[in-house]
Amino acid sequence: MPDDVQLSDIQAAAARISGIAHRTPVLTSKSFDALAGASVFFKCENFQRGGAFKIRGATNFIYSIPKDQLQRGVVAFSSGNHAQAVAIAAASVGASATIVMPTDAPKSKVAATRGYGAKIIFYDRSKQDREVVGKQVAEELGATLVPPYDHPWTIAGQGTAALELLGDIPDLDALVVPVGGGGLISGCSIAAKAMRPNIRIFGVEPEDGNDTFLSLRAGQRTQIPPPQTMADGLRSAIPGALTFPIVQKLVEEIVLVSEQEIREAMKFMLTRMKVVVEPSGAVPAAALLQHKLPRGLKRVGAIISGGNVDLDVLKTLDC
Repeated sequence: MPDDVQLSDIQAAAARISGIAHRTPVLTSKSFDALAGASVFFKCENFQRGGAFKIRGATNFIYSIPKDQLQRGVVAFSSGNHAQAVAIAAASVGASATIVMPTDAPKSKVAATRGYGAKIIFYDRSKQDREVVGKQVAEELGATLVPPYDHPWTIAGQGTAALELLGDIPDLDALVVPVGGGGLISGCSIAAKAMRPNIRIFGVEPEDGNDTFLSLRAGQRTQIPPPQTMADGLRSAIPGALTFPIVQKLVEEIVLVSEQEIREAMKFMLTRMKVVVEPSGAVPAAALLQHKLPRGLKRVGAIISGGNVDLDVLKTLDC
């Protein structure tokens, strides 16, 4: 197992965040299983506090910051889900939160982040590097930067999703996870492989946000232009320096889905399963519905990473 994060770190994170993060339900659908050709168990992080899995990593990170540093506040860069998570976790300990968000962030996520009490600073993702902007803001404020994925505390927190899923459904033979910067799939892979060594791990990216797919093929981190995919939570241009080696070691394959396939998966889950899933959270379902994973998988866990989606996007599904 990778040395940076161990199962014990993820178990400690689960205890640390238990007072703020929900233990989300596992959803099944016979109609989905029939189309996918496997029994699929959805870990519903769309029902998580803040509407996404990000509360897990953000809370574990913020709750690990020494109190004297925490008094100076926290800063994060995010298109929305990490932003909301940091705002919620910071408010729970009385710390101020400043969030660097792209000008094209979903309106619902901007409104929710403000609603949780955070201050927002906007940047242009086509011209500015969010990480550079975030670091500058943190330095100016003397605050602690809370990374969205590339830190052991964040990775350990995100891994609690798989810890719970395998605790509820221990006999899975595969796990399918959305891939952005790699924090969720890294943490979940570490937890899953420690609990069930023979489990197969697959990641899913949008075709227009295929930085991890290309990086695995090249054998090194590969940067792409800013992705324009509707899956706004998966618009990372390059895998994390810490997360990528974990993905290389534990993830069997990254598969790609198109924008239309994401829409079809969202529509199916909304109309047939009665759950609202954001585009980023729908990519595992899209991969399963389109049979993009190896044949022979029988019991598959799939992480629905979030459910924060603008009504304007839902209208495009033509339900």
